[in-house]
Amino acid sequence: MTLPYWLPDAVFYQIFPDRFANGDPDNDPPNVALWGSQPTIWNFMGGDLRGILQHLDYLLDLGVNALYFNPIFHATSNHRYNTTDYYRIDPKLGTLADFHALLETCHANGIRVILDGVFNHTGRGFFAFNDILENGEHSPYKDWYLIHRFPVQAYGEGKAEDYEAWWGFRSLPKLNTTNPQVREFIFDVARYWLKQGIDGWRLDVPNEIDDDAFWQEFRHVVKTANPDACLVGEIWTADARWVQHFDGLMHYPLREAILGFVEGSLAAPAFASRLQEFLTLYGEHARGMYLPLGSHDTERLMTVLGGDEEKVRLALGLQFAYPGAPAVYYGDEIGLEGGKDPDNRRAFPWDEAQWRQGVRTWVQRLIAVRKRIPALRRGDFRLVEAKDGRQCVAFGRVLGAEAVLVVANASSVKRHCHLPVAALGWEDGRIVHDLLGHGEGVVAGDTLHWDILPRQVVWLA
Repeated sequence: MTLPYWLPDAVFYQIFPDRFANGDPDNDPPNVALWGSQPTIWNFMGGDLRGILQHLDYLLDLGVNALYFNPIFHATSNHRYNTTDYYRIDPKLGTLADFHALLETCHANGIRVILDGVFNHTGRGFFAFNDILENGEHSPYKDWYLIHRFPVQAYGEGKAEDYEAWWGFRSLPKLNTTNPQVREFIFDVARYWLKQGIDGWRLDVPNEIDDDAFWQEFRHVVKTANPDACLVGEIWTADARWVQHFDGLMHYPLREAILGFVEGSLAAPAFASRLQEFLTLYGEHARGMYLPLGSHDTERLMTVLGGDEEKVRLALGLQFAYPGAPAVYYGDEIGLEGGKDPDNRRAFPWDEAQWRQGVRTWVQRLIAVRKRIPALRRGDFRLVEAKDGRQCVAFGRVLGAEAVLVVANASSVKRHCHLPVAALGWEDGRIVHDLLGHGEGVVAGDTLHWDILPRQVVWLA
């Protein structure tokens, strides 16, 4: 199964549309909240598509070349996972013309765009479910959902009892994807937005549609419309089953491993084993994995790591050096903090005085070096060292004669490392430099001796 040619070279930036930038106050709801106020499950802050377009220069300066938008279709919530109309841009975000302007400008600047596909469930306002609420058992759409009994009680406290719903939420009725009409509707939505020019789909909770035949057909529909379209599945566990359907998965297990290593709860040998296990598990799809350290479903990176910028830089340096497509959740590059949902969905602060400039500069550097060195994007992974008790890991990325040695020290003390580098093709006398800093070393025999500071990562070449 061939990956989209552009995917291993991608650096994603995830945007929660209501919270990135407000470019058109005219489409704000009457009760719009103050930009930067405390996020709740109810409030809208006015972010929209024009806001993204107006700040595209910021994204280009950062260096990203792929965008993933949380849902942008018509819905009643600020997260928009309760879709009302899959064919309509939410009016609070703008118009189809706004979307085309953004998409065309992204493409003109070498940026890909993927959308969030929420096909396991809809909102209560979706036409088919609304018809059921109006007509009950006489609705022609009663088989579009998994109804237990009529009349359907879709509002009030407690979990849904009259129909299946995602995690029991009454506001998220589950579609009956065994129904051929429902399947064709979903496939048509996928085709429609690909024809509008998007570069792929991120699929929300695809494991809830536990049907290989459905996803095989979905993949066929998408790849027929655009063979280079990207499919990313939201799968939270390490599970090779899903790469037969998707080009990559949201690699939350890698996030867990990196954060465990950085925080000290995962020893270096165990961390190295996890890194290798993932690559063995996913094979060629490892280079298509979407690599997050944060998302709209997790606490913010800076918050998880206790506001420690050194730890944040270390985690990012490992993320960007691992096979796959690294992803930045909007605001993580400036040290935006946030706890669990909805606090992790704060408005982006455009006052630069609120930015942690050192983190942003670090992310820019990681992206720039990764773009410049093909081995960091497409090279093989080779473990070099992971000794117990030292909390240091070293691995190589090798592509032909080109090699980069990644060394990470998650301990609180300086370490002197003796690194065997023959497997990287490095010979006695070779001079290597830190691509992220100013250090220099010389290979002696088949060993590189390197002093690495506490909570530091270096990329050597």
